[in-house]
Formats: sequence, C-alpha cells, structure tokens
Amino acid sequence: MMKVIIVGGVAAGMSAAAKLKRANKEAQITVYEKSRHVSFGACGLPYFVGNFFEDSQKMIARTVEQFNASGITVNIEHEVLNVDTDNKCITVKNLLTGETFTDTYDKLMIATGASAIIPPIKNVDLKHVYTLKSMEDGEALKHAMQNEALKRVAIVGAGFIGLEVVEAAKQYGKEVHVFQLNDRVLVDTFDKEITDLLEEELRAHDVHLHLSQTVTELVGDEAVTQIKTNDETFDVDIVVLTAGVRPNTSFLKGTGIEMLRNGALVIDHEGRTSIEDIYAAGDCASINHILKSEPAYIPLATVANKMGRIIGENLAGAHHTFNGSLASACLKVMNLEAGRTGLSEQEAINLGINYKTVFITDMNQTSYYPGQSKINVKLIYNADTKVILGGQIVGRKDAVQRVNVLATAIFAGLTTDQLAMLDLCYAPPFARTWDVLNIAGSVAK
Repeated sequence: MMKVIIVGGVAAGMSAAAKLKRANKEAQITVYEKSRHVSFGACGLPYFVGNFFEDSQKMIARTVEQFNASGITVNIEHEVLNVDTDNKCITVKNLLTGETFTDTYDKLMIATGASAIIPPIKNVDLKHVYTLKSMEDGEALKHAMQNEALKRVAIVGAGFIGLEVVEAAKQYGKEVHVFQLNDRVLVDTFDKEITDLLEEELRAHDVHLHLSQTVTELVGDEAVTQIKTNDETFDVDIVVLTAGVRPNTSFLKGTGIEMLRNGALVIDHEGRTSIEDIYAAGDCASINHILKSEPAYIPLATVANKMGRIIGENLAGAHHTFNGSLASACLKVMNLEAGRTGLSEQEAINLGINYKTVFITDMNQTSYYPGQSKINVKLIYNADTKVILGGQIVGRKDAVQRVNVLATAIFAGLTTDQLAMLDLCYAPPFARTWDVLNIAGSVAK
C-alpha cells in the first residue's frame, strides 16, 4: 500500500488529497495542517471582514470530518518541523500537546502556502495591528472593524489584498489611508494606464493615498495610535499589513530542494521538485508561465487548485502536466473592476521582446440601454507577429469577463487581427456590435 503524506491542507494540498483518493482508493493518505482549518478559501477574507457575508464557514469547501470520512487522515494543528529526504521521514509537532513524533512516506507533497510579510516597522506588535491571511486573522480584523470607536484605518501595502481591505473598511464608514512604498498601486501586476484609473477611483471615494512612502514606525502605549512614515505622522486606530507574502518553506532548508530566491520550491510540469518522490504546489511553490522560460512565482488560488489536482493524479501513477499559467487575476476597487492576463508591458521589456501596446477607451454596451459606462483596454502584443502577449481591462461592468476572453486568445496564440474579427456576443444590454475587444484588436497596428 502506497503511503502519501501531504504537508498543508488548504487549496493545493486538499485538491491533491481528494484527487489521489479517487484515483487510488487503496492509497494511505495523511495530511498535516498547522492551522485549525483545511480546504479554506482565503480569497474570501476581505469580503468576510467587510461583512458582505457573515458566516466564516462559507469559506470552508470541505470540513476535516468530511475528509476523514472519505478515508483521508487529516491532522490539524500539527506542524511539520523538518524533512529527512534520505530516509523519507518527517518530524511533526502536535501543537495542542507539544508532542513531537516522526512519520514516514513513500511520496510526499509540500503544500504549506505562504505567510504575510511583516515589514521592518517598529512596534508592529501593538494591539490593533493585523495581517489578513488566516481565518483567525479575518475574525480578529472584522471584530476591530465593527468597533465604532476605531475610526481610522491605515493599510500598509497597495496590492490586491490591501485594496480589497479598502472596500471592507469603507463598508463601515472608516477613514482610510493607504501607504505604498512604490509610486503607484498594484505596481507589480498592472501597468500605469490602469493604475491611474484605479487611483482616481480610490480618491473619488475619499481614500487617502500615500504613495512613495516608507512606513517606519507605529506609535502607542498598548494599542496603535499613530503611524509614521519617512515624511509625516498620522493618527490611526487600526493598521493592516498587506505587504505581500513569503513561501512557508524555511523548514526545508538543508534538504537540497531547489528553490527560487524568495524560497518558493521549483517544480516541473508534473509538480515534481528536484528531490525524487517529493511534489509541491500552491503559494509555497513556483509554476510554469506559458510565456516565460523561467519558473514564476504566482500565488493564486486558481493555480494552486489546478496544480494540486494534477499532482493528485500523478501521485497515483499518472504523468499529467500543467499547461501553464498566464497569471490571470482580477479585483474590485470600489465601483471599478479590473483584470489582467499574460505579460504586462514591464514584463515584455524584461524579457527583451519586441512589443507594441495599444490603450483604448470605449463603451461597454449600447447607449440606449441603461448602464452604459466607459471601459478601458490595454493590449501588449508582439510587434513582428502581432500575436497577443497580454491584456488589461478596467471598467464598471463586465471588464473582468472580457479579460477571460483575452486569456483564451493568448492561450490559443491569436493575433490582434484575429481579435479584431473575433465573433463575440452582441445584444444591447451587454455590448456594442463592435465589442471593445474587437476595436482594440483593430487599432493595434
């Protein structure tokens, strides 16, 4: 009987466990998860904090009891301390009892995810300072947001989670300040044409943006009362640290497993690491990007679930491969929605591609049906072949679903000329006879 251990029981780990059990009912599968929750959708946390829904259990896809009933042994609040790759053995600590023990495996999967980066800021251990990565983080921050005495919220970091927390804070009528080290929001994912529009939307909702600012210190006796930057000091009641994530792989140092500079485990198209019989997926691992030759770090739930499922099949003896990621991602910023896929302009520059771009503003639908609004599209494409390399769209309605069309077009290797003539749906409530994507394709010369 094959013995498989999975370290980490969130998206990738439990996707692999469930798929493996279906593929090989005889496999002995043991999962060790450090937290109290498995199969947990952390992407819902900002919306839980903002009280868009009240029951935190809605973020749980399957419970521990359900997995155990299916024949998968799940051990929550168990931390794997190290891995002995020579003897195929792990050391585990039961966080409830403090007991330490060992377990052996035939095959091992690492799916430990990532942790919130804590910037080098003085006094981050004051009360009312939060991160947003775990269920416990979400419950604590939601409780603080619901406290009417805490009126001013500072968000450190203007990435996806940071801007989603903005909307959550605004749900409670808070005064919101966003501090960003770079000169614009979402600098690593969207180009300036898009972030300019998102910043304009944030300011229109009285969100205070402090760009090109380094937060150096938090001030307070027990609870935070002020936040200091390299230039100014502001009174605050809540601080949320959303400065990115770091792969949870420090316990693997010394094993010889190949890693990226940030600690992400390098895997091949089948999910295998550089050590035989050890697989990895999710926010602790790299992924292959369709348009890049080097392993990429793309900590997205979509990638984690897909790679987890493939690894589950491969643990059962298959040799399935992942097609690759386009880093397709989206978010809602107040009344705007924005999405991106493929390469950004900066990535095209970094890769040395001879590229062109086009940026257009059009309308999402006909004027005579209620709801017409502006929609903005940016295309990045190969200057020689006109093959589409990337796309970014922002608008008030249906921007993100159009990004899905661009992801399909890039995956299929379509050119801008083909996009211009792509047969897309039309009806007055949804589009114009020449959709904004058709127009973007035709403008790209």
